[in-house]
Amino acid sequence: MSASIALLPGDGIGPEVVAAATRVLDTVGEFTYAEHPVGGAAIDAAGTPLPSDTLAACRASDAVLLGAVGGPKWDSTDPRAPRPEQGLLGLRRELGLFANLRPVRPLPALYDASPLRRDRIEGTDLVVVRELTGGLYFGDRGRNGDRAHDTCVYTVAEIERITRTAFRTARSRVTSVDKANVLETSRLWRETVMRVHGEEFPNVELEHLLVDNAAMQLVNAPRHFDVILTENMFGDILSDEAAMLTGSIGMLPSASVGEPGRPGVFEPVHGSAPDIAGSGAANPLAAILSAALLLRHGLGMEAEAAAIESAVDRALDAGLRTADLGGSATTAEATEAVLANLE
Repeated sequence: MSASIALLPGDGIGPEVVAAATRVLDTVGEFTYAEHPVGGAAIDAAGTPLPSDTLAACRASDAVLLGAVGGPKWDSTDPRAPRPEQGLLGLRRELGLFANLRPVRPLPALYDASPLRRDRIEGTDLVVVRELTGGLYFGDRGRNGDRAHDTCVYTVAEIERITRTAFRTARSRVTSVDKANVLETSRLWRETVMRVHGEEFPNVELEHLLVDNAAMQLVNAPRHFDVILTENMFGDILSDEAAMLTGSIGMLPSASVGEPGRPGVFEPVHGSAPDIAGSGAANPLAAILSAALLLRHGLGMEAEAAAIESAVDRALDAGLRTADLGGSATTAEATEAVLANLE
């Protein structure tokens, strides 16, 4: 019986890169797909960024592959206006996706594309584990006259479960990032991480970094990191910084997962890039690598995931370069290069 995958192409280049990823998936397994709107496309079609039919389809699937959401068409400072990003936040909340995993491994073929020197990034292989359903993004917010507020709240249970995910992901070290010298939520975070480490994972090294220092060390010594564990907003910022170690945010996949047995959402880190949508210039590799994460973390198909990742590596070693990597390969040409290395 084939696995069911809900496709949420979304906005901008989302439909193009999702189409490329499904072509690659079809070479390594049998899957059934059902496509549904999310983000700006869903606002246009149904007046909401996450229609109930889309959510129901995602809940009933084995995994969800998402393209990208957002664009200037839906930008607004009106707090009452629906925003494409609300579709993502709602999906994470409703599916219980509390952990975002972002692997960052600059490929040797692209070392020279990074803004950092080769000797700084060589050998970097890290994962950012970001708490995804708590903190500022989900706390109480509002305006009262000339004042506005956003509330950051965390519970011990929320911190415990993301901490366990980080330690299970680590090979040797977890770097927990917080702002415990200022924020009370960070002090609770640090206390909880230390306790879970001592009680459940004493054989894995644990270190603590303040978020400003962590931002500096990501640039200064990225090889030092194995797993970076942090809360929602810090993780949002640090994972995008880490993505640039690879030379292009167009290369980075991500996985958003919850408890075992529940469908995860797998998506490229890049945005919707409306300026190149429809031109055939989008880099599909992050979406293809997200499909590999879907196989590994969503369906337990490790060999097939590794085969896709190896095919991407070999295509780049052979000279594949899309526009964001300094080349001229189109979306279609990049997809064909990966498929050729799979065959």
